[in-house]
Amino acid sequence: MRLDPITGWLDTARIEPSPNFDQRPTGAEPECIILHCISLPPGEYGQDYITRFFLNTLPTAAHPYFAGIANLKVSAHFLIDRLGNVTQFVSTYDRAWHAGESVCLQRPRVNDFSIGIELEGLDTDPNGFTDAQYMALNPLIATLKTAHPKINDTQLFSHSDIAPTRKPDPGPYFDWQRVFAR
Repeated sequence: MRLDPITGWLDTARIEPSPNFDQRPTGAEPECIILHCISLPPGEYGQDYITRFFLNTLPTAAHPYFAGIANLKVSAHFLIDRLGNVTQFVSTYDRAWHAGESVCLQRPRVNDFSIGIELEGLDTDPNGFTDAQYMALNPLIATLKTAHPKINDTQLFSHSDIAPTRKPDPGPYFDWQRVFAR
């Protein structure tokens, strides 16, 4: 697994460029990783709806929940599905739209200096996340830390860490020990 030092794209990921990104501010670079979880529709896994959501092609007629989110413009740098497959939507050199209104490292505008990783899952699902997801997540984190040296072991956060009154993910069933034990 290698991140291209020129383009910021991962050589082993499926690439699905999202239109939902922009340039980081001048001088800004990744300093932390934010972990999220998502399932579409909520609690259902294994479909392409997350990818289609990040590509602005979500079919609103496919599920009643989609009508309320179809006009949102969001993305993440990476998605790890339940099988451990990694999809990249935004170069790590660009700003993905994953953190929303939040504060991290005592600074707002977290998208400016973070990399967002979505895990296919639901914060209230007691089945949590799969072995395959942890097996994909750990080398991805290691690769990102090597490519972006401002990211260190203490700069891995949950969405709930940076927006505690707004977001609960990845939730109580995410096993942080499986990440920190790497």
